[in-house]
Amino acid sequence: MNTSIYDKTAKGRDEIATRKYQLAPRLRSLLVLIDGRRTEEELLRNVAGLGLTGAALDELLEGGLIVLSTSYATMPAAPVADLAPAAVAPAAPVAVSQAGQFQALYEFYNKTIKSTIGLRGFTLQLKVEKASSVEELRELRMPYLDAVQRAKGNFAAATLAEQLDQLLDERPAQART
Repeated sequence: MNTSIYDKTAKGRDEIATRKYQLAPRLRSLLVLIDGRRTEEELLRNVAGLGLTGAALDELLEGGLIVLSTSYATMPAAPVADLAPAAVAPAAPVAVSQAGQFQALYEFYNKTIKSTIGLRGFTLQLKVEKASSVEELRELRMPYLDAVQRAKGNFAAATLAEQLDQLLDERPAQART
């Protein structure tokens, strides 16, 4: 049983929104189903009627439309783990640090909105997509945590708040020193 989990990249989300890369209709159908929660086996079972196989996933991977994601159990912790090596590098320029922080926050929001809030987080997801700065992502903290609390309860909200605060506070402190 293959338990690989895939998620869309920014390029993949762009394709869904604008059809910019003119993906074949069958592959686009598969791309629409990829949500960072379904296993490879589940995805392929859902598109079996279209004649798609693992090669279709490989094609989306090679095209940069999807990435191999982490498992459900470790998904919220992944952005923090990805951030750690960059946070240790004190010689990095401030602009690089802010870009890295923006990317880490963007990925954190995208992965956790999907896994905790689901479709009810669609509006919040759009706000994340429109954000162009760390400050704009910072402003989404309370609406995000309120939505997580309503969907999954206080414990999940507190856990994600701790991880989000770490992402929000770690890099700006370095930039100020």
